[in-house]
Amino acid sequence: MLSDDEIARRWGGVQQSVRRSTSAATVVAVTKTFPVEAWASVIRAGGHDVAENYAQELISKSEEFSRRYPGLERPRVHFIGRLQSNKVRILAGHVDVWQSVDREVLVDEIARRDPGAHVLVQVDPLGEADKGGCIPGQVPELIARARERGLVVDGLMVIGPTNGDPLLTRRAFERTVELADEFGLPVRSMGMSGDLDLALACGSTMVRVGSAIFGDRPPVR
Repeated sequence: MLSDDEIARRWGGVQQSVRRSTSAATVVAVTKTFPVEAWASVIRAGGHDVAENYAQELISKSEEFSRRYPGLERPRVHFIGRLQSNKVRILAGHVDVWQSVDREVLVDEIARRDPGAHVLVQVDPLGEADKGGCIPGQVPELIARARERGLVVDGLMVIGPTNGDPLLTRRAFERTVELADEFGLPVRSMGMSGDLDLALACGSTMVRVGSAIFGDRPPVR
C-alpha cells in the first residue's frame, strides 16, 4: 500500500477536482482489498468516509480498526457492493450507509436488522442488470417502502456503464439526477476514479474513489 504522505497527496488531488466542479461532493474512499491501514490513512488525510464491497472484509476491518486505532475517529462506513439479504444481519452495526439497496427484500431486512438506517436506492438507468440496481420505474415504490419501514432514504446511487462510453455515462448520471430531483433527495452517489469529472459536471454530490487515492489494487486472494 502507498505511504500516508502519498495517499494524502492523492486525496488532496481528488478534493481539488471536486472544488473545481460546480457541485459540492463528499468523497468516499473505496478501500476494498486494501488493508485496514487504508481506513486510518483516509482519516489522517482529512477524510471521513470509506466504502467496502464485501461483507466479511468490511466486518474484519471494522473490528480491527477499533482494536488498532483507538485514538482515531472511526470513519463513516458505506456498503457499496451487491448486497445479499442474508448478509444484512452480520453487517448491521458495522455499516453506516447502505448504498446498494435495489429491491424490497433488502429494504425489509435492513429495516429489521438496522432500524432507522440511512440508505441509498441504487438505480440502473440503462438496463445493465449484471451490476445491480432497480429500473427507474421501481424507484418510487422502493423509496415509499423504505420510508414506511422507518429507514432514512438520503438519495440515489448509480454505477456508470461497464463499457465506459461517455455519452451513455452522461445519460445514466443525468437520469439519476432527474430522479433524485423528482423525489427531493439530496444525495446523488455518482462517479468513480474513471468518470469522476463527468459525474461532478452532471451534479454528483458523492463520489466513490479508489484507485485515484490508493493506486492499483492488490490482487484478491
